[in-house]
Amino acid sequence: MMKKINVSTSRKCEFVDITSLVQSAITELGTTDGIITVFVPHTTAGITINENADPDVTRDMEKALDRCVPWEAGYAHYEGNSAAHVKASMMGNSAQIIVEDGRLQLGTWQAIYFCEFDGPRQRKIWIK
Repeated sequence: MMKKINVSTSRKCEFVDITSLVQSAITELGTTDGIITVFVPHTTAGITINENADPDVTRDMEKALDRCVPWEAGYAHYEGNSAAHVKASMMGNSAQIIVEDGRLQLGTWQAIYFCEFDGPRQRKIWIK
């Protein structure tokens, strides 16, 4: 079975903590032990696992990605969102997480983030 969830973003670049949404989805799916995949079916968004204790971490990630892939850099793509495509490819479109006893097995400071690079938008996340 697969669970589809929706995420609304409010900024062009945004890291949204979706850990609780993913936990709810695996509870609904009845997954007790195994590995789940969290997948984003978008070419200008990604998924990552990183620290959730200090919000400066995601702000620093945004700044670092902007330095590596600036929004304006003479890209050829006619839609004008090439930087979003590159950033999404750098982050990746999925993450696999171990589930044990019905709970996500994440490190003490880890969270699952949906990475928006071309917002604001309504986005989908698939969990299986």
